[in-house]
Parts: sequence; structure tokens; C-alpha cells
Amino acid sequence: MPIHNSDIAKIFKKIADMLDIEGANPFRIRAYRNAARIVEDMPKRVADMIRKGDDLTEIPGLGKDLADKIKEIVETGTLFQLKELENRVPGELNQLMRMEGLGPKKVKVLYQTLGVTNPDELKQMAREGKIKDVEGFGQKTQAKILEELEHLTTETKQRIKLISAEEIAEGLVEYLKKDKSVKKIDVAGSFRRRKETVGDLDILVTVKRGSAVMDHFVKYEDITKVISKGQTRSTIVLKSGLHVDLRVLPQVSYGAALHYFTGSKAHNIAVRKIGVKKGLKINEYGVFKGKDEKRIGGKTEEEVFDQVGLPFIEPELRENAGEIEAAQKGQLPELISPEDIRGDLHSHTKATDGRNTIKEMADAAKDHGYDYLAITDHSKRVRMAKGLDAKKLADQIKAIDQLNGKLTGIRLLKSIEVDILKDGSLDLPDEILKELDLTVCSVHYHQNLDREKQTKRILRAMDNPYFNILAHPTGRLINERAPYEVNIEKILKAAKERGCFVELNANPDRLDLTARYCKMAKNMGVKIAVSTDAHSVNDLDFMRFGIYQARRGWLEKDDVINTRQLKDLTALLKRK
Repeated sequence: MPIHNSDIAKIFKKIADMLDIEGANPFRIRAYRNAARIVEDMPKRVADMIRKGDDLTEIPGLGKDLADKIKEIVETGTLFQLKELENRVPGELNQLMRMEGLGPKKVKVLYQTLGVTNPDELKQMAREGKIKDVEGFGQKTQAKILEELEHLTTETKQRIKLISAEEIAEGLVEYLKKDKSVKKIDVAGSFRRRKETVGDLDILVTVKRGSAVMDHFVKYEDITKVISKGQTRSTIVLKSGLHVDLRVLPQVSYGAALHYFTGSKAHNIAVRKIGVKKGLKINEYGVFKGKDEKRIGGKTEEEVFDQVGLPFIEPELRENAGEIEAAQKGQLPELISPEDIRGDLHSHTKATDGRNTIKEMADAAKDHGYDYLAITDHSKRVRMAKGLDAKKLADQIKAIDQLNGKLTGIRLLKSIEVDILKDGSLDLPDEILKELDLTVCSVHYHQNLDREKQTKRILRAMDNPYFNILAHPTGRLINERAPYEVNIEKILKAAKERGCFVELNANPDRLDLTARYCKMAKNMGVKIAVSTDAHSVNDLDFMRFGIYQARRGWLEKDDVINTRQLKDLTALLKRK
């Protein structure tokens, strides 16, 4: 059974949570969390690396103990240590820590006092009003817990992050291509539209006559259940819980089916309505005209759009959010592409919580074809990451200047990810900030402020003349932490007035800004920095997820500041 990077990361995260609940050594807990992040962010499948005999200890951040544990997971599908922990701590307790305000200590109290072991039991206790009576909780906390639990739908729980879906989809496509009868193959649905999370996978294929691709499909190692198997459609469930449909299509219908199954549903309905007005019938089998339903298109997606008088609309735009009207007016955006990116403006090194040296990050950025890379280690407020104070930052500035004197083909930009403190001031004095090429400013603490206070806090920070880019503007972690309360429209307006910029954080756990806010920024004339927040050389590959999100937000090359050459970027960063 294939073991995905996300499977390994999930086990390490669960171990870290359960050790946290037990009150284990913080450094041990952090080691597992770091290992989870390292594995989840790997561009290669760790299971393939082990099969090839690669030495995992050569990966920064993974020692022999963790490497041996990864090997055990790949070979057995689990970890003996996890089973030992589950004998001491109920396995579902860690799910409670995903809720705002419920840290390991409070989860442990709920377990010991009320016997709560999972979200359903917690919801029941909240409904019965028992949580408010537990020491350290109260009525307000109980109400907040109940509110969050009521919004947790089954659909939300089942959707997986795009990066995990990508790994699963690539494995399946690679497996299906081993059947030599497969001629053409695409993964459609929300995956092709590059949504932040994916609920299921729709795979479309064309095959040679006499193909046994369905027999091949249902023998995939990762399957836990075969729901149905037919000649043209089969449905399976993977061990991750993800449902996968495989559809075999005639070449003449492939484009129509690809359009139909890519969606969105709202987009498809809008296209079909235009077709009806033209006397056409459009479905997954093709485009048909007249009473005799003569096929007039459907072999390609371009044929479908052409028959309703529209140019090709990129999959990322197909949400019925204005793309039809824009297409009719000839005003579709020329979406940004990976080749447009000239550099990355958010990266970390070993100086704080990164896993590579400045030189290693520079070399990796150069290998990506970049002209520049901003080194943005944390400021001192982030103590867990060994954040830099003014003196350490000054030392790093000197080190970057010296390295720039030796580097060719890449320029390192002197920067810092400086914390926005609770009162809106910045974590480091202006005297050191003015020595930098740019600042990336972020909220890490006090994310529970109300909407008005959080917004005022960020606006005050933006008043600082050395504020350049607002990093991960809503603080969300997909499927893990909700965005903090903040008025993004006000923030964008202030950025426009002050000559600041807003980040689209390309880390697949964040993808912060959302597509909606990217489009809002574009309409307001606010420029975006698409940055990876890289904590290792591998993380620089996250740029593709940022590009996906930027495209979903209608962003073009000119809307993104790090598509500029260095001299133009430098001029743009100078606040007036």
C-alpha cells in the first residue's frame, strides 16, 4: 500500500499533539512537528526515496531516530510509538487541539474532568452546559466552543489540502499510465481548478479499443473500497478517505467531458444557458444542435467555448464569478504564469527556524532562475524560532553584504519578518529597519483580538515608514486554524494609500490571501507579493501553489511585484 508524504506527516503531527497533551519535553514535541513539516513539504515522495536507498539523514532537520521512524511508517503503514501513546492517551483527543483556544492543557483538563475524548463528545458537553463549570473555562469559552463545533461540517472534514491531493493524483496518474491502452488522461474537478482543498478526484481517460483499464484501476494498492466498477465508470475509496472516479470517454466527447467535470457547477450552468439561447444542447457528451441533435463540437474544450461564442476560459477562473461576462467583452485577464516570477520575497534560514544556510538558500533561488531572494528571518518576538534582535539582525546584514560581494547571478535582499506587536508597533526599532531593503510584517500573537482592534493594530503598523509587505494577512491555516477577525477591505485601502503591499503566502497550508481577496486587491489597484515563506530550499517549490491561487484571483503579471526586475522592484519598495 503506497505511503504518501501526507500520511507520514499526519502520524508525526498526531504524536506531537499527544505528547503535548501528556506534557512531554517541548523540544521533543517540536522535533516531531518540524519533521511533519519537512516531510509534507518534500518535493519527492519519501517512500520512493527509501525504496531507492536514499539516506534520509542527509535531509536538514532529520536525524537518525526520525529517519528510522519514517522508514518504519513506509514499511508497516504505522508507528509502534503511536500505538503506545494511544494506549495512554485517547487517539482522537488531538482533534480537539485544532479548535481555537483549546491548547494541550485545556484538552487534558476536559478529558480528566468530563471524559471528553473527541469532538462529538465535546459538542454534547457544550450543549448540556457542562463545560462552563470546568475550572479555567466559563460561559464565554463554552459558547465559543459550541459555535466552532456547529460549523464543522462533514464536507469540511473530508476535504484535503491541494498539496496532498496533488501527491495522490500524481501517484494515480502514474499508475494508470502503466496500462499501455491509456491514450489521454486528465484529472478534472476542483483539483484542475486548483482550489485550496479537494473533496474528490475525477479522472478522465481515452483508451485504445479493448482496454482493460478498469481492471487495472481497481487493483490500485491504496484502495480500501471499490464502490462500483463498470466499463465506462468506476469509483473507489482510498485509505485517505478520498473518493476517486475514473471515466473512460470516446475521443469525440473528451473536451466536452473535461469541461463538464472540471466545473464549477455554476460555471457550467451559465455556459449551458448561453447555449440554450443559441439553440444548442451542451452536456458531457458534446455540443448538439437542432431537433436531430447533430453533434457540432466537444472533441476539445475550445470547441465547447467556441460554439457559445466565448474564448477559452482558464480552469482556475471557472467559478461563475464574472469570467463569462469578461469573456463576452474580451476582457479576460492574461493570468500570471510561473515563468513571470523573478524572485521570492519571504524566506527563512538557520539563523531562526529555517533549515538551510543563507548561501544554500541563495544557490537554490538561483537554480530556480530567480534574480533575487529576500532573507526574512523572524524578529525577536518569535522566541520559539530564536528570532533576531537588532544586534543579530545587524550582524546578518553584514553577512549578506559580504555574500552578495561573492555571488553571481542572484542578489540577496536584506529583510526581516518583523512582528506586529499588540499595540501596532513593530518588533524592532526604526534605526535597524531603515538599513534593510524591505520589511515583511506579520501577526503571530494575539490573533484573538476582535475585528476592530485587529484591523486598527495592522493599520497602525502600516503607518510606519519602514513597513513594506503585510505577510499572511489573515493568519489562517487551512483545515487547522480559522483566519483571525480583520477587515481586509480596510487593510487593502490603507495599503493603496500608504504605498504598501500585501502578500499572497504560497505555503499550501496557508494560501493566504484567498482568491476573493486577491481579486479585490487587483480591483483596488493594490499590488501583491507572491512569496513562499520558505523554511528550506525545498520550500521554494511552493511558488507554484501561490501561482495557482493568484490565477484563481485573476492576477496578471503586472499585479505582482516580484515579477519585476530588481531595479524596478527597488523603486517600487521606496515609500513616498
